Amino acid sequence: MRLVFAGTPAAAVPTLRRLASEHDVAAVVTRPAAPLGRKRVLTPSPVAQAAEELGLPVIAAARLDEEATTAITALDADLGVIVAYGGLVREPLLSAPRFGWINLHFSLLPEWRGAAPVQRALIAGDPDLGASVFQLVAELDAGDVFAARTVPVPGTATAGTALELLSVDGAELTASVVRGIADGTARATPQEGEPSFAPKLSLADGALDWDAPVERVFARFRGVTPEPGAHTTIDGQMLKILDAAPAAGESLAPGSIAGSKSAILIGTASAPLAVTRVQPAGKGPMNAADWWRGQRGAEGMRAGS
Repeated sequence: MRLVFAGTPAAAVPTLRRLASEHDVAAVVTRPAAPLGRKRVLTPSPVAQAAEELGLPVIAAARLDEEATTAITALDADLGVIVAYGGLVREPLLSAPRFGWINLHFSLLPEWRGAAPVQRALIAGDPDLGASVFQLVAELDAGDVFAARTVPVPGTATAGTALELLSVDGAELTASVVRGIADGTARATPQEGEPSFAPKLSLADGALDWDAPVERVFARFRGVTPEPGAHTTIDGQMLKILDAAPAAGESLAPGSIAGSKSAILIGTASAPLAVTRVQPAGKGPMNAADWWRGQRGAEGMRAGS
């Protein structure tokens, strides 16, 4: 198959590599280089870096406008494959490849249509995660599904580690669908059930509510880690929470903080949350217990949302 691939983050790289090993990838479409880190160094996307390693042509496009549409249409591709590109495919580009476009989406559709399916599923406490490959249509994540797979994820996995697992399984799932389309055996079926939606997360979504039970607090921590990041405020300053888990033992009042040798315990509506790594405002990541020991007047400090 002659393919055009569109994707941007690291979660799209396994699918690109898998398809490039079997098919002719005419070009890779990805979002332009963006400034990253404290020094704001202009950095190509993970997909752009993988494409360069594979020797594939790259079309850098912030959106699939007329210029990008013309360039992609000229490729005369059999099929378009999109994985977390970060932009919408509209007509006439939607119909430009011979078989249209397929999309790898990290949910069991019609659950969690939208930009942040894994994150929203973890925040909601869903027991299962999954991946679906579907025919791209104009409506958001609403096309017929070729294949889906439930992926067991450890109960402590964050959105970052869950996406790593899903991206590998999703690459194999997508490759099998592309083979089916190539040999004429692929069949897609309409989505069934009431859809739920997963809008992009904002910084505010990372605020932890200490008045909730620890299961809900931990679920939100998992869903917003590493992006946009879990955080709380202590003494008026934002504190990022990088690593945490529910703790056994005596309860603390919601928002109350107690130090230990290796962690700080923050009270919730049920059991405490044990926080082992933090990042104070303007500083680098550090051990939470070390940070706590360095606080003047730590007694009586409380965490707020």
